[in-house]
Amino acid sequence: MLSVENFACARGGVPVLTGVNFEVAAGTALILRGPNGIGKTTLLRSLAGLQPAIEGVAVFPEDEGAYASHADGIKTALSVTENLKFWADVHGADLPDEIFETFDLSDLRDRLGGTLSAGQKRRLGLARLGVIGRKVLFLDEPTVSLDGFSVKLFADWLRHQHLASGGVAVIATHIDLGIDAPELELTPFKAALDASGGSDEAFL
Repeated sequence: MLSVENFACARGGVPVLTGVNFEVAAGTALILRGPNGIGKTTLLRSLAGLQPAIEGVAVFPEDEGAYASHADGIKTALSVTENLKFWADVHGADLPDEIFETFDLSDLRDRLGGTLSAGQKRRLGLARLGVIGRKVLFLDEPTVSLDGFSVKLFADWLRHQHLASGGVAVIATHIDLGIDAPELELTPFKAALDASGGSDEAFL
């Protein structure tokens, strides 16, 4: 489903990671590990095609990739239902009623996005992933602002719905999601500090 070969990425023109190789089969996930600043976000954004790679390729089915960042990506003036309906319409999909229960949003259907707590906003942002129907997910710290109960909700959806239906996920996280998935430590792929004229680690 996802094949990454000799992949190198940069931020602000400064190489961050080089020589990254891995494969993720349908129905499985990969956990990215590494210290703050190693380049997990840069790698995910580059894999998803949001910024160009220096070299190498990331191969996955066309129009099947989706990137979810630290930002919740919700519209504060719309209700929970309207937010999810918006994303369903953008992707030409139906809004499954069970998504509200899956992400514990049933009692919040009519609440405006701007009135939600940080954790509720996060659950709404993650619920979009269950609406858009993309098979290849690039997830950057998806559980930020979530309590233990909500982390389990997300992990259950990821395991029993997304992966079980043949999807894949590449996840940058510092916590244990309880998912049986291999881990890739990114430290060995760190670009040399003098690559392309130097590096300012504050911007990696």
